[in-house]
Amino acid sequence: MNKPILLSTPHIGHQELEFVKEAFATNWIAPIGPHVDAFEQEFCQITGASHAAAVSSGTAALHLALQLVGVTSGDEVFCSTLTFAATANPIVYLGAKPVFIDSDRISWNMNPDLLQEALQKRAYFGKLPKAVIVVHLYGQSADIEPILELCDQYNIPLIEDAAEALGSTYKCLSPGTFGRFGIYSFNGNKIITTSGGGMLVSADDKLIAKAKFLATQSRDPAPHYQHSEIGYNYRLSNVLAGIGRGQLQVLNDRVAARRRNFEIYQSALGNIPGIEFMPEANFGHSTRWLTALTITPEAFGADREYIRIQLAKQQIEARPVWKPLHLQPVFSECECIGGEVAENLFLHGLCLPSGSNLTEENLARVINAITAIYSTT
Repeated sequence: MNKPILLSTPHIGHQELEFVKEAFATNWIAPIGPHVDAFEQEFCQITGASHAAAVSSGTAALHLALQLVGVTSGDEVFCSTLTFAATANPIVYLGAKPVFIDSDRISWNMNPDLLQEALQKRAYFGKLPKAVIVVHLYGQSADIEPILELCDQYNIPLIEDAAEALGSTYKCLSPGTFGRFGIYSFNGNKIITTSGGGMLVSADDKLIAKAKFLATQSRDPAPHYQHSEIGYNYRLSNVLAGIGRGQLQVLNDRVAARRRNFEIYQSALGNIPGIEFMPEANFGHSTRWLTALTITPEAFGADREYIRIQLAKQQIEARPVWKPLHLQPVFSECECIGGEVAENLFLHGLCLPSGSNLTEENLARVINAITAIYSTT
C-alpha cells in the first residue's frame, strides 16, 4: 500500500537539534532564554522588522496586537474573509465584532476597492472600525500599499496576518512589516515550524515591550509577584525558539522547494481543461506555501469535491481552500462586504500536497492521480 502523502508536514534538519541540545545542556527550558532573544533578533534580520516578540502561537500574537491597538468590547474590526478562523477569533476574545471583506481575483486577498467603499460608508456614519486585519494568503502578499494608504487616511491601525507568508515579498519587502503590527505562525504545517509558536513584530519598540509584558502574565517589576494588569501566558519556550533558529537558517531553501512543487504541478497539470492555478500577483513574490488551484467542473468533468475524495482514496491529502469566515456558523451574524469571490474560490478551490520535503515520486503520484481522474470523467 502506498504511504500517505500529506498536505504540508514539518521539515526538520540537523541544526534544530543542536540548538535544542544546547537548551537542555544549559537548563534553559522554560519560556524566555537566550534562544528566544536570538530567535527574535534573527527573525528581524531576515524579515526587516524592527522589533519582535516570540510568542506561543500566531493567534496569541494577533490577540496581543488587537489589544495593543485599543480594540475593546463593541468595536468593529475589518478582516479578510478568505482565511482560517484563527484570524478572526481574537477579535471576539476582546468582545469586538468582525466585519469581513471579500477577496480580489488577482491575489485572492482582501480587495482594496471594497475596503475603500466600506471605509467611506463607515466614515459617513461616523463609525469607523478600530482596526483592519489583512491576511496574506497561501504565501502570497495582499496588495498592501493601497490598503495601508486607506488605513492611514482614516487613522486606523493595520494589522497584517502573515501567518502563511513568511519568505514572500511585496515590492521586495516582507509582508508583515508594513502595518502597526505583523504576525507570523510557526505551526507544524507552516513553511518553517517551531512545532507551535508565533511572532509579533512592529516598528514601535514600546509596543513590543508592552506585548512581552502582557505575554508574561503582566508581572510588575517587584521582588514579589505583583500584577496591576491582566496578562497572558503567551511567551515562547527557549526549547521551541531553538527549533525556530534552526529553521530560519533554511528558510530560503524551504521557499525554493515549495515554489519548485508549484512549478512541477503547473507544468504537468496547467493545460488540463478546467484547472487554473492561483495567480502570482505582479507586486510580489509568493512562497507558494500551498499550491492552490481552482476546478471548473464543466471543463474538467468533475468538481473539486469529487477530485478530493478520489485523491483521498489513494492516500493523497488535498483540502478545499479556506471556507470564507462569513459562511462559518460561528460568524453567521457578522456583516460581509462582498463575498462572491471568496465563495467562488471556496466552491472550486483545492490545495495540493505542498511540503518542502515532497519527493519527485510523491509529486508524480499526485499528478498521475489527477490526470487519471480527468481521463476517466
